[in-house]
Amino acid sequence: MAGVTFLSAEVLLSKRVQDMVLNGEEPPPLYICRDGDANEDVSSASSSIPIIDLSLLSSSAPGSKQEEELENLRSALCSWGCFQAVGHNISSSFLEELRQVGREFFQQPIQEKKKQAKGVEEFEGYGADPVPEEGQPLDWSDRLFLDVYPEDRRKTKFWPENPASFRVVLEEYTVKMKMFTEIVSKAMAKSLSLEENCFLNQFGERGPLQARFNYYSCCQRPDLVLGLKPHADGSGYTVILQDDVEGLQILKDGQWLTVPTISHALLVLMGDQMEIMTNGMFKSPVHRVVTNSERERISVAVFYTPEPNKEIGPEEGLVSEERPKLFKKVKDYADTHWEFYQRGMRALHVAKV
Repeated sequence: MAGVTFLSAEVLLSKRVQDMVLNGEEPPPLYICRDGDANEDVSSASSSIPIIDLSLLSSSAPGSKQEEELENLRSALCSWGCFQAVGHNISSSFLEELRQVGREFFQQPIQEKKKQAKGVEEFEGYGADPVPEEGQPLDWSDRLFLDVYPEDRRKTKFWPENPASFRVVLEEYTVKMKMFTEIVSKAMAKSLSLEENCFLNQFGERGPLQARFNYYSCCQRPDLVLGLKPHADGSGYTVILQDDVEGLQILKDGQWLTVPTISHALLVLMGDQMEIMTNGMFKSPVHRVVTNSERERISVAVFYTPEPNKEIGPEEGLVSEERPKLFKKVKDYADTHWEFYQRGMRALHVAKV
């Protein structure tokens, strides 16, 4: 029977969630991962997710303001593992342009989107994630996943030609994300009283950036189906642009907290590799995306990861007698993370001392 279940997952993944919605189909059993848990522990305390003004962390900001915001940043990442970044110098109009080209891509006829289609076992391109292991649910979403930096990693056959502005907008966003990750990585180091380039050195000059455009269709049974199952990221960290429809939730102290939508903010979410580099100081939070019965939702996630085959480990300045080394050095952790993710498990334990 295992082969039958696996095949049915493959068959389902060859169908787009958007198409099932357009055809008025109920979510198939392989998408059901909740038990109609209307009384699930979801907190309304979403507004307490920290907001950090990156403009206060620039060299021109007054010393006292900068120190205060660095302390806020450290506190946010030790406690939450994420923050909403404002003052990042990327205009709201450009962020809306990025959302719009994403929307326009997904709203095209299926035959147009199939030009960027991926195989069931492939990662890059348009479609769904590769088939998970038997017993793992499927996500109620479609996505376009692209390597964007360094340029020589790009597979342009997966970059849409329609909408016409897609490539130009994504190329510009990639340049902005490269600058953004440099600012954030330095700020995180300074917040821990470390040399400001230490994390950038661990990522390497060619630390890859990957963009994932997510389209979450409406779902008739949000009590049974998730847009994205609970997981922690295997990246160094992830930068997420949301639209105005809430759906992303963080697990904190046993409660799911909804991340508010702030049109000009970028959510910075720690991945497992940042927890390793900070010797467990910064937390890599478990998160998920819930479905919505009335409105579709779009987001753009950029994953920032150390260079392939580059060894990373806890910063020496964060290891002491009082705080011994919690993690060993690892290489290509993202690959290990993916193997466990496909089984519905976390991988962080493989890096522990």
